[in-house]
Amino acid sequence: MRLGIDFGTTRTVVACSDRGNYPVLSFQDETGNPVDWYPSVIAERKGELRFGFEAIEAAADPEWTVLRSFKRLLAGPRTSPDFQVEIGSTTLSGVELIARFLDSLRRAILTRSNRPAARGGGDDTGDRLVSVVATPANAHGAQRFITLDAFHRAGFEVTALLNEPSAAGFEYSHRYHNTLSSRREHIVVYDLGGGTFDASLVHISGRRHEAITTAGSSLLGGDDFDAALVHLVLEQVGLTRGGLPPRALSLLIDQCREAKERLNPSSRRIVIDLESCLGDLAPAPEVTASVADYYDRCMPLVQRSIEAMQPVMAHLEAKSRTDDAMTELAGIYVVGGASSLPVVGRVLREVFGRRVHRSPYPSAAVAIGLAIAVDDEAGFELSDRLSRHFGVFRESDSGRDVVFDPIFGRDARVPGRHDPATVHRRVYRAAHNVGRYRFVECGDLDPRGVPLGDITAFDAVYFPFDRGVRHLDGKLSDIPVTRLPGEGPLIQEEYAITRHGLVRLTITDLEAGYQRAYDVGAAATAA
Repeated sequence: MRLGIDFGTTRTVVACSDRGNYPVLSFQDETGNPVDWYPSVIAERKGELRFGFEAIEAAADPEWTVLRSFKRLLAGPRTSPDFQVEIGSTTLSGVELIARFLDSLRRAILTRSNRPAARGGGDDTGDRLVSVVATPANAHGAQRFITLDAFHRAGFEVTALLNEPSAAGFEYSHRYHNTLSSRREHIVVYDLGGGTFDASLVHISGRRHEAITTAGSSLLGGDDFDAALVHLVLEQVGLTRGGLPPRALSLLIDQCREAKERLNPSSRRIVIDLESCLGDLAPAPEVTASVADYYDRCMPLVQRSIEAMQPVMAHLEAKSRTDDAMTELAGIYVVGGASSLPVVGRVLREVFGRRVHRSPYPSAAVAIGLAIAVDDEAGFELSDRLSRHFGVFRESDSGRDVVFDPIFGRDARVPGRHDPATVHRRVYRAAHNVGRYRFVECGDLDPRGVPLGDITAFDAVYFPFDRGVRHLDGKLSDIPVTRLPGEGPLIQEEYAITRHGLVRLTITDLEAGYQRAYDVGAAATAA
């Protein structure tokens, strides 16, 4: 079975590649009703973990601790493969927690979904789940590695890891190919999900897609729109978030999320049943909020998304052959579950005009695009982009200063299936006994080349330049760094961007033939 999987902050959506069709899988919830998503929810009680629909069912019992939006834990600047997560009385690594959630998703696909029946012959994969998976475009290397590792541990065969807006670009060209022409070969994907916002400029020529540039925010999504409604409701009854027990607050957030998702362009009021979520703390059985007041609270969030996409729009204007770049744009494609909120589309049309197209399946557009990508017979090709600057801090001026050495810019190409690798090499004579590499990813650089914005620092990578300490490979961090007495070995650093958007570093002592390879953001592995 060939699948496109959009592992979302609040919901995970799965689409299937089935003989040129790309249906979204539905799952039976605990009441037997079909639902077109799998809840990204985990519940814990006395060491027992439940996931998805079973976690939603357990949430009604106050003995269970419920963890929602756990994908946002991956976006932290200090996230590493061994970071720990506490849920109730249980503590385990983030990658193990996510792998167990994804294992429950795999079992749900096989046992409680409407997946197409296996067919004999041809390239049928049976119960093998050959998948293309999405990550936020601004995901850092550790987040990509953890996602990939967790899917592998859960039994999925991941053939590619795509940026979410790039995947939505496949769905656009599949659905709206008639809007593309020799004069209009670009689209901008506006992807507002449950926890992140991404915007990408994509060039489409036939079945060849090229992500030109990407921008966004890892801290803006549907959760923030839910929080805005929670604040509005609590203000109207004189309560605060901090004054509520965690369980009551969680139930209120759920109610507000569901009320938000029911809004349509003609909605005027929002009614929240306070008694069912706050119990004795509720000052009234229910509260009614004005939709107009709620949209006023949402406006700063929508404006943040427009500001976040400005680097993409500026790039489009710079590439334009006319004074009006919008005339060369096939469309701004609005996807992501949070984009369904009517105020989002309204503001975008006010700002960008009639070229705004909203996906008919905003919550599933990325998953459908991924299912198209996993379909070899569809013939679509993608050249994606790294989306963040990647480099290393190095000593300069004989160790008296430290400078940032950019290795790859934010628009560095991520190779597709048939593309050559994007490689950077550096050769030099080592001056110290041990090399300590302090890698950083960042959203931007200032005019002096110093990292700015959303900065992620990875654990240091160590390499033994001194051949006499190579037997201490696992303890290099304990060795004081000193200058070598004579001429050091000739060292080559080779950096390669993998198909999954990770950076693989290979360091070689060219004279001794000693070599080690590292996936930056993951544990080092001997080569």
